[in-house]
Amino acid sequence: MTLTVAGMAIFAGRDHWRFFQSRNDPFPPSVSGAGRPIDGDSLWVDGNEVRLQGIDAPEGRHTCRRNGEVWSCGEDAHRELARAIGSDTVTCRVSQRDVYGRLLARCTAGGRDLNARMVAIGMAIAYGVYTTEEADARSSRRGLWAGEFDPPGKWRAENNSKFGR
Repeated sequence: MTLTVAGMAIFAGRDHWRFFQSRNDPFPPSVSGAGRPIDGDSLWVDGNEVRLQGIDAPEGRHTCRRNGEVWSCGEDAHRELARAIGSDTVTCRVSQRDVYGRLLARCTAGGRDLNARMVAIGMAIAYGVYTTEEADARSSRRGLWAGEFDPPGKWRAENNSKFGR
C-alpha cells in the first residue's frame, strides 16, 4: 500500500498531493513563496493548495451578465488574483484545513491583503468577514456588483462543482 501511495504521489506531482490529505491532517502555521492562482480564491504557494479564507469567488467556468452580455467572471477573478499577487512573494497565515484538505489562510503579497483586495475590487463575495469591503464594492458597483451573478456557492451547486463551500 505504501509503495502504491508513494508511486501515485510521484506520478501526480506535488501539486496533486492534497488529494491524499484530509481536514484533520496537521498544517503549517504559515506558507510563503511564489503564488500561482488556481481561481479567484485559491492558489498554490510553496507546493500547498491554499484557499483564501473568508471569501468566495466565481469558479473558472462561472459566467455572469454585465451590460446585457455574458461575461466570464470566473476567468476575470482568476486574472485579478494574479494581478494582485504580481511578482511578489505570497505569505499565508494558515488557520486550518478545509473539508478538501486545502489550507485555509489569510494571504498577503507585497504587504497587500489578498483576501480583502479580492472582495474590495468586487471579484469575490464576503464569506463571514470582509463585509465592509463587500458593502463598498457593492455600492460602487465594482466587479461582480456591476451586473448580475449567481453567488459562487449557488453556481457550484447548480453546476455540480466538487468544490462546494
